[in-house]
Amino acid sequence: MKKRIGILTGGGDAPGLNGIIESVVRSLAGADFEVIGIEDGFEGVFESRTVSLTAASVAGVHQRAGTMLGSSNKSSTQGRVEEFQKKFAQLKLEGLIAVGGDGTFQSLSRVIQGLKIIGVPKTIDNDLAGTDVTFGFDTACAVVAESIDALRSTAEAHKRVFVVETMGRTAGWIALGGGLASYADAILIPERPFSRADLLAFLKKKQASGQRGFMLVASEGVAAENEMASIAFKVEGSHQKERYGGFSETLARWIEDETGWESRHMVLGHLQRARHPTTTDRFLTLNMGVEAAKMVREGDWNKAVVYRDGRVTRAPLQDLMKPARLVEPDHRWVKHAQELGIFI
Repeated sequence: MKKRIGILTGGGDAPGLNGIIESVVRSLAGADFEVIGIEDGFEGVFESRTVSLTAASVAGVHQRAGTMLGSSNKSSTQGRVEEFQKKFAQLKLEGLIAVGGDGTFQSLSRVIQGLKIIGVPKTIDNDLAGTDVTFGFDTACAVVAESIDALRSTAEAHKRVFVVETMGRTAGWIALGGGLASYADAILIPERPFSRADLLAFLKKKQASGQRGFMLVASEGVAAENEMASIAFKVEGSHQKERYGGFSETLARWIEDETGWESRHMVLGHLQRARHPTTTDRFLTLNMGVEAAKMVREGDWNKAVVYRDGRVTRAPLQDLMKPARLVEPDHRWVKHAQELGIFI
């Protein structure tokens, strides 16, 4: 009799989720296992919604963004530990492969006792502890870089400043990576509150030099020194109740008022999640899925599949449950930006 192995995708979607699913299912095909997909993250556990996955049913999904199983960041195990354990037992699973971010693993930390879990870290923000990089990040950076490249032509045509807002509540990896890849003129990240006076002086210097266009990329959670991040609205019941937004528009208006340099803003938003995965993310998810399948076959549970020191490897599951990994002040990418003359 085949052992039933569950797989779920939780939290915000990220390019590469389908790659993990296809890689795991195809790696276990023909073995003594049946892979059961749990729909919409933890909601599928609580509501007993599953689907049997086969090599045929997942063939080719690796190239698509999103997740064929659906995902949700609305359900949590908080206050529902006994209910989760009861519902999970009813699924009659040998173990669970959980693909998610900080919210997913925070929820799992409450119910992990007695369960067999393999964790696969996922977030476009690249801020999960325990791994050097998360899949989806490279694709998000590609969206940012390609957008800045495209907008630069219209900025130079009309002598404009463009403020491009990326995702990144507390971590600036996407803005930093995408900004560097596109050689943006300025990069603002939450870990480095900026000086308005210094930014203004930098802008005026570029303007006086005759530069026609100016590209500035900023994380949504950015704030100037002694200021607070811009909150667009709140979502009650979410583990991230405050939703940031609006910074790019107010900064663009401020730049135009202070310099007379015509300014526009662009919020990339969920476009950073919606692009098909890059080749880099496809390779990463392929290898992580194969490794997760090996762990299933070996019975090596309650560990995580991570990327460290240039290769996919295994680590304690608890490593994914530590505080977020932020951009360090002296990170080499920050230094590279400074060496290129980028304001950061």
